Amino acid sequence: MDEEVESALAWLRRHSSKRNRDAMARYAIPSEHALGVSVSDIRVLGKKLGPNHALAVALWKTGVYEARMLASFVDEPARVTSAQMDRWCREFDNWAVCDTLCFALFDRTPHAWKKIAQWRKLPGEFQKRAAFALLWALTVHDKEAKDAPFQKGLGFIEEAATDGRNFVKKAVNMALRATGKRNLALHHAAVEVARRLARSPDPTARWVGKDALRELTSAGVIRRLAKRR
Repeated sequence: MDEEVESALAWLRRHSSKRNRDAMARYAIPSEHALGVSVSDIRVLGKKLGPNHALAVALWKTGVYEARMLASFVDEPARVTSAQMDRWCREFDNWAVCDTLCFALFDRTPHAWKKIAQWRKLPGEFQKRAAFALLWALTVHDKEAKDAPFQKGLGFIEEAATDGRNFVKKAVNMALRATGKRNLALHHAAVEVARRLARSPDPTARWVGKDALRELTSAGVIRRLAKRR
């Protein structure tokens, strides 16, 4: 396994650049543990390596930004445990790793819905963001889910809408917008939540609500949802 990890790191180093590393600051991604590899290149390596749970665990342990991103593309959702998800979530230190893990791996595990309920209560900014990034991901990828868990998620969104931390409020906002675009019934429920938030005395909640309403009540969204009826 050490050889496989070193081989992957060597590939990443060959595809790194100072330009990519310097650009990370523009997107609020810490670069002290980064090599400077584009996400598209990391995906290429992930496809080349194929599913490998043990390798994903070993890559995560390196602490290298790109290796952790790569772990999300090679891990096997069925083999990811609840404890592993909690361990990795505790170590999130930027939005990019948080969102990539949620959209490329965690939302495909059998523990996803449980983690939303658990992580929304965590104090850390990126840990709490993970709950709503995961909800956002499930609106897109969980095609079999009924409306009930998303309705419950709207309650979590309303509760968290006063958290003024940048990376939390943006994930809360995106989860609200994504839930409202899933189908007509959830659109109606999400618009009601957004309108309540837009009337809130709390400035963060007002921003979340008003920003979501702009998209959810747009002609384009209404038209797309009507076609799905």
